[in-house]
This record gives sequence, C-alpha cells and structure tokens, in this order.
Amino acid sequence: MRDINEIDSMAVNLRKELGEDSMSPIDIFAIAKTMPELTTVLYPLGSNISGMCIKGEGASLIAINSGMSLGRQRFSMAHEFYHLHFDSEEKKSVCSIAINGGDEKERKADIFASHFLLPSAALYNVLKDSNAVSLEKVVWLEQYFGMSRQAILYRLKSEGKIDSNLYNKMQVDVQYSAAKLGYDTDLYKSTPAGNNMKTTGQYIRMADKLYSEEIISIGKYEEMLLDAFREDLVFGDDNEGDEIID
Repeated sequence: MRDINEIDSMAVNLRKELGEDSMSPIDIFAIAKTMPELTTVLYPLGSNISGMCIKGEGASLIAINSGMSLGRQRFSMAHEFYHLHFDSEEKKSVCSIAINGGDEKERKADIFASHFLLPSAALYNVLKDSNAVSLEKVVWLEQYFGMSRQAILYRLKSEGKIDSNLYNKMQVDVQYSAAKLGYDTDLYKSTPAGNNMKTTGQYIRMADKLYSEEIISIGKYEEMLLDAFREDLVFGDDNEGDEIID
C-alpha cells in the first residue's frame, strides 16, 4: 500500500489542481459538478453500496448512495475521486458501505477520501494544542469539514488521537451530541425522498447541447432529462417563484 504521507500529498495536490487550499473545508459536490467530463448521480443504492465509479474515454460517471447521511455521501464522493483520478487498474469500481473494509485498493481510497476532505496540515492545526480529543472537538471537526462521525472517528483512530474505547463510546447518540452543542443535524441525515434521485454534470450539459444544436428533438431532450431524474428541468421547479436575486 502507498505510504499515508504519499496519499495525503496526492489529496492535497488534487485539491490544488481544483483550486482549493490545504486548510479549508470544501464543497465536494460543487467541485464534482465543475469537472467537464464527469456526470454525477445521486440515487438510493441500498444498504450495501456507498457509491460507484465508471471511467470512460471523455466521459465518466460517479454514483453516490443518497440513502446514506450527507456527511457519508461527501466521504463517498471523495473516495470515488480516488478511483477516478488515481486508480489505473479498474474502469469500474463498486464500493461497499464499510469504511476501511474491502481490498487494498478500497482502503487506499478511504485514506485518500479522509485526507482530501481533511488534509493532515488542517487536522494538526486544529489539534496542536489539544492534549486529549473531546467529544466537543470531534463534533466541531465533523461539522466544519463536513464529514460523518464514522469518518472522523476512523481518521482520529488511524492517527492515534483516540483509542478503541473512545472510538466506540463516541459512535452513539450522534445527532443528539451535535444538537445539544448547537449544531444543525442535516449532516447526519440522508437526502429526503423527492430529492434523493438527481443527475448533474456532463450528461445534462450534453443533452442541452444536442437540443440547442437541433441534433435531437424536444421530445428526446425531455426524455433524456426524465431518465436522469431531472423532472425539474422538464416541468419546472416548484420553488422557482421563490428565487431571490441579491
């Protein structure tokens, strides 16, 4: 397996290529939408699959399980970034729910995901004056960097910042522990029904291009959008009238 420091460097370098620094939280879904040859799909994939990546010539797809918490979806997207950018062996990867499970390639992708969302320099900057990692600090880390409790605990344990006893203790009452500290709990919830299936990125742009250039009919264009779960683009958004332009 690649050395962890090497994987951290890979994560930081990709951040830089995407215009991000090595200290700040990132909006990984917004970043994915800007990748010119990438289509992303949000879909409830069941209880065993966190996501998948399919790479092709000039077009790639990442699917994320919308049935997982928002924090875990962000981790899974970063995991799939590893397969997209650094996995030269496989054209298709289907990834399980378990963090640090599976084969060596999957474990490398999990390490990459953790370091992409929370680079070592940022973690050490936060913990440099801490003798012990408290629950308050764990919740702050997951809220600030947008990671699930499981992903944060996995990272802290792998860094030797918490032991197995604390790791197990902090896995309970996750939403409550955040709420009582004044945080919103959306990070720990799955995408609500009605918004849990959506396609963004290259597929949508290409459908629009084909229609704009009169290569396909309006009927085919709408069919393509409906296949991509984009009823909002065909029938309109119910909230469209509420838009405020500042």
